[in-house]
Amino acid sequence: MNWIDAGWTSARPVRATRLMAEEHNAPMRFGLFYEHQQPRPWEEGSTEKLLTDALDQVELADRVGFDHVWEVEHHFLEEYSHSSAPEVFLAAASQRTKRIRLGHGIVQLPPRFNHPARVAERIATLDLISGGRVDFGTGEASSQMELGGFGVERRTKREQWEEALDAVTRMMVEEPFAGIDGKHVAMPPRNVMPKPKQKPHPPLWVACSRRETILLAARKGLGALSFSFIEPEAAREWVDEYYALIQSEECVPGGFAVNPNFAVVLPMMCHTDEATAIARGIDGGHFFGYSLAHYYVFGDHRPGQTNVWEEFLANRDQRGFARSIINPEQAPLGVKIMQEGLGSLRGAVGTPEQIADLVRRYEQVGVDQVIFVCQAGKNRHEHIMEAIELVGERVIPQFAERRDERHAAKRERLRHALERAVARREPPQPPPDYVVKPQSEPRPAELMTAARAGGSPNGSMASRVQRAGEAAFAALVRGRSDEQIDRILGNDAALRMLFKAMESSFNPNAAAGWKGAVQYELRSERRGVQRWAVVVHGDHAHVERGAADSPAVTIRTSVPVFMRVAAGEVNPAKAIMEGEMDLQGDLGVAARLGEMFGQESAW
Repeated sequence: MNWIDAGWTSARPVRATRLMAEEHNAPMRFGLFYEHQQPRPWEEGSTEKLLTDALDQVELADRVGFDHVWEVEHHFLEEYSHSSAPEVFLAAASQRTKRIRLGHGIVQLPPRFNHPARVAERIATLDLISGGRVDFGTGEASSQMELGGFGVERRTKREQWEEALDAVTRMMVEEPFAGIDGKHVAMPPRNVMPKPKQKPHPPLWVACSRRETILLAARKGLGALSFSFIEPEAAREWVDEYYALIQSEECVPGGFAVNPNFAVVLPMMCHTDEATAIARGIDGGHFFGYSLAHYYVFGDHRPGQTNVWEEFLANRDQRGFARSIINPEQAPLGVKIMQEGLGSLRGAVGTPEQIADLVRRYEQVGVDQVIFVCQAGKNRHEHIMEAIELVGERVIPQFAERRDERHAAKRERLRHALERAVARREPPQPPPDYVVKPQSEPRPAELMTAARAGGSPNGSMASRVQRAGEAAFAALVRGRSDEQIDRILGNDAALRMLFKAMESSFNPNAAAGWKGAVQYELRSERRGVQRWAVVVHGDHAHVERGAADSPAVTIRTSVPVFMRVAAGEVNPAKAIMEGEMDLQGDLGVAARLGEMFGQESAW
């Protein structure tokens, strides 16, 4: 979709011996994925029909042999996803199905979205009423609509996810939960009830759109839910690296068990006639990709007003979703199609034979599960039902032979590595000596939170001061013309102040040992080109006026665009796509600059 999601990110090299795809020989499983998309216009009763139709689809998928249904959690993403309460939908699905596994794909874990105790309670309850069929996918959210709506800091959302993941899994196994006094979560000892049916807890996953996050999943022993629309042949390297890390000493589980699984998500529509499959499904698949990019990359959204479907119809070709180049050719499916300079998403839209061939190619490189998105755009319910039934009759049986045997063989091959990984994880904490009286206790949550807020210079008070400075800067930029921004902020003193702020916000953990320089060349109508370098030394960074020696990344833009990006008014990926910002050098380093300096992930 864009260079950020294409996986061009740097990470530490994988040093463990790779478990190649043909060695782990994954037993392929099949899933359905739901965003509950609802393009405008909306009619009375249309959302109710959307949800009840989806339940009918899940019930059919259960009967015809699908292994998983995955339901996302999103908030405020009009048209793209009306799935704000996945636990309710999955609970309903649990009572209409018998064997299909119920996947949260994903639960947003930063505590302002969901308190860890509420997550543990909901997951355990669903696991119990479903007979132990829950898969627990996790994530941190990335859209400004959601992060801003709940007041989640972008710069700390990864550490919030990590802290909450540890707390939730401990709540599921500790009896009682021994409490946590973390940077983002504060809770005294409590016995969080109920406990899940699956022990020690349901399988854990994390949503991934980049290679870096896939490697993080492996290091934490989590299943990787990949949303990168990657070709099977290109997925081989990611799968190999993932399984190499799972088996290495770097794997320290985020929970109390390892879930070694790699899944990919694709648009799907199936019919015995390829042209009919395309006619029924390609617009929905394209809207899925376009609307996702609208909220995460290039869209300027006015809540309650923007019509994403109309913008999709008007802009799809130039955004990489050209309808004209997807034609029936009776050929193997390409996830992404390029033709005469245009790109377009295809996915698993075709005949049963074409889809089976595509799935087999994923199986051969070691992917464990293919998850299909059928409910997308304006795809019709009856067509989705036909596609699910056809895949169940003519695709899934081709992968059923010896699947349980192969799954057992895979677990046995990995058994010792998984045992060693779990042994590296800190065990559950012992029960504390903590007494709660009817009207008092030693350290209730509100006192723990208050103590943190007024404590160390690295705690909440410092964060509030920093946020206040950022708000003042954003207010200075907002509403001003390019000429005004250039005049007020294009001088040496203002630029020095901004780059010094970057220097002080540097996060060495995000740098992961990287050393190098980033060159900024900023055009000013009044002062010409001004050059600044940000030099990273691994554990700290400094800024200097002028040109850097052999910079890893060079960013060229105007002073107004640079200031609007710094103030959060302009998405840097959008600026690059629209030619307002030029980026050269190591794209992997560029994709990590946001994490290093607490800005958008695409500096």
